[in-house]
Amino acid sequence: MKDIDPKVEEAIDTLGIAGVARRRLLSGAGMVSATAAASALLAACSSDNKSNASAPAGGPGNFPSTPKWRFVFVNHVTTNPFFTPTQYGAQDACALLNCSFQWTGSKDSIVPQMVSATNAAISSKADGIAVAVVDKNAFKQPVDNALNQGIPVVSYNADGARGDPGTNRLAYVGQDLYVSGFELGTRIASLMPAGDAVGFIATPGSLNIQPRIDGAKDALKQSGKSINFTDVASGAELPKELTTIDAYYQGHKNVKGMFAVDAGSTENVGKVVAKYNLKSKGVVAGGFDLNPSTLQSIKAGNLDFTIDQQPYLQGFLPVFALWLYKLSGGLVAPSETNTGLLFVTKDNVDPYLTTQTRYEGSTTQQKMSSRSGPIPHK
Repeated sequence: MKDIDPKVEEAIDTLGIAGVARRRLLSGAGMVSATAAASALLAACSSDNKSNASAPAGGPGNFPSTPKWRFVFVNHVTTNPFFTPTQYGAQDACALLNCSFQWTGSKDSIVPQMVSATNAAISSKADGIAVAVVDKNAFKQPVDNALNQGIPVVSYNADGARGDPGTNRLAYVGQDLYVSGFELGTRIASLMPAGDAVGFIATPGSLNIQPRIDGAKDALKQSGKSINFTDVASGAELPKELTTIDAYYQGHKNVKGMFAVDAGSTENVGKVVAKYNLKSKGVVAGGFDLNPSTLQSIKAGNLDFTIDQQPYLQGFLPVFALWLYKLSGGLVAPSETNTGLLFVTKDNVDPYLTTQTRYEGSTTQQKMSSRSGPIPHK
């Protein structure tokens, strides 16, 4: 019999091979090296892993089978195009995890309607709730009621006032709104030497956008520049926003900067700038979010920038967080998630326009998007 490398015997012992199989392996010509022993171990471990992966049949991936949990999203502007990719994100997460979601709330940012929708979700025994907390007082009791009944709650897109979330939600998924507004103000100060500027806000006081106006004002004050910044309510509906912004320009033709802190107002600022050819008059303009019309305005040069806050993730991640909370019996708690801030300008807008995806709400199609070249970084 050939000499056996000690590591071979160690490998066979580790694999638990005994009897005739053990004798055959020890006498085999191909098993007299440590390399062969390692190969046997790797093959066995690989086989074992495959077996474990298929053990909890019926669940997604390596997870066990679960009930088809239902999660409810309570939104403040249910038909606003900004939230199209948010709904796609929730859909995609539900498809992965074999759960479902309901999209409800208010079309016109009416808080009592949102509270009623939250209470209805609790009464119907939803398995989890995601709330856009646009009012720091109205949602405290409904959220507490849900938590008292064992229903996990996260906030998304809006999280009460700065330093006061207004609820005992488990976590927030969305942009840091004040910081994004401060960055907006900083960008305005970099583009405007002085003069009158306006910031349009769909629903003043609504805590998904009010912190942005507040942040912009603070940044402009700190800049020390002679920029006279005025905020103007534009309304929650796109047609009204366009009428308001158009009328504002007609009455303030000396304005040097036109900005907005919500998706609809930003889109309509771009349309008004184009209508009156305001770039030729030295007007700078920008705002938030990725409405297709906004992206086209950036490409055409009518908007200088928009700010991306990843709306798709604001639907996808709450579903994952709530599902994992249910799956783990509360041991995997939702975590605070800042979905970020990215300035989209004429320099980097092309991928948004040439790639139609669900992630920006520009198509319903499911498809993989590829990219090439260096990844931008500081």
